[in-house]
Amino acid sequence: MTYQYKLMPSPVGELTLVTRNDRLSAILWEVERANRVRLGELIEANDNPVLLETERQLREYFAGTRNRFELELDFTGTDFQKQVWQALLTIPFGETRSYSQIAQQIGNPKAVRAVGAANGRNPISIIAPCHRVVGASGGLTGFAGGLEAKQYLLTLEDRGQIKMAF
Repeated sequence: MTYQYKLMPSPVGELTLVTRNDRLSAILWEVERANRVRLGELIEANDNPVLLETERQLREYFAGTRNRFELELDFTGTDFQKQVWQALLTIPFGETRSYSQIAQQIGNPKAVRAVGAANGRNPISIIAPCHRVVGASGGLTGFAGGLEAKQYLLTLEDRGQIKMAF
């Protein structure tokens, strides 16, 4: 399966925006862990309308003028992962949830570690706001883009009081 991509500079590093079938499929970090997100062949497509619209909305988000994204998403993963990623989409701008709260929300309260694993494989970072998921104590935990990027995104969303947990 072929995917199209466009690179985008951002305050949290260069992002790779990826689309397939006229839907956003991934937002990858500059330093991406191998096989965190599995995609097919990538072809550069700087004029793809989905990628241009994604870039426009992300620029507005980083400028502080957008708090909600309006994009068609194409999640590729297991049913459980898709359930977790859909739950991420319900976390309001400027709020956080714990892994435990997400597990309860999807009706599987004992699946806290599995929720963490699915969160770590979220292919559509920022848009499906995995950065809004924090540890039970409220501290920052692992993040594919790095904890500095997570802190930046939370601060951008007026969550600067979140404490760092290393």
